[in-house]
Amino acid sequence: MYLAVGGDTVLRTKDILGIFDTDSVTVSKHSRDLLNTAEKEKRTVMVSMTELPRSFLLVREQREIKLYLSPVAANTLLKKYK
Repeated sequence: MYLAVGGDTVLRTKDILGIFDTDSVTVSKHSRDLLNTAEKEKRTVMVSMTELPRSFLLVREQREIKLYLSPVAANTLLKKYK
């Protein structure tokens, strides 16, 4: 099964490790560190360049973990995921 996460990006649901709300997650230092590390290591994918990210998804692609920044709210993605 596949999940549309915004723009033209579609991900395989079996590769998705987690869906997170950017507003609530960025309060934690550990979450901010995760986002900063992913960006420094160039493992971040911006789904839309015109809209602000409202959620992010941790995705396993082959043997690497990538972080997709999506303009779609985490609750909306979770409803579609089920």
